[in-house]
Amino acid sequence: MQNKALVIIDIQNDITKNYKDIIDNINKSIDWAVENNIHVVYIRHENLSPGTRTFKTGTRGAELAPDLRLVSENVFTKYKGNALTSEEFTDFISKNEIEDFYITGADAVACVKSTCYNLRKSNYGVSVLSDCITSYDKKKIDGMIDYYESKGSEIICLDDLVS
Repeated sequence: MQNKALVIIDIQNDITKNYKDIIDNINKSIDWAVENNIHVVYIRHENLSPGTRTFKTGTRGAELAPDLRLVSENVFTKYKGNALTSEEFTDFISKNEIEDFYITGADAVACVKSTCYNLRKSNYGVSVLSDCITSYDKKKIDGMIDYYESKGSEIICLDDLVS
């Protein structure tokens, strides 16, 4: 395996708004990663806050979406926006000597943003697949892409990656 990972963030049943627009691209990116011997990692969000209605532990909403292609058992749970807050995920990174990340995910302005920022802060290589991210407010995606670039992430279109 290469010292790279494709990371799929929060493609779960409770993220119903807009993820359907990118699921085919995410699944294509997963196929690309498998073909190129790149680790595929799934990050799940669980919300422990009382009174919340989404991502509740043990609910169908917290499960990975059924149309997401699962090709590995590298499924890690986080309880905050930043995927690096998952100790299991950081252990996986260390154990597999991962240095570069390809990022996809469901909320460009929250968990994807926090994960990209903190990966770059830790000096990892980060490439955001621009057509494999979405948000509750799709009008904010262009601004987020500018933000990712300003923090040192590379922005890649899936077609450019797989060609």
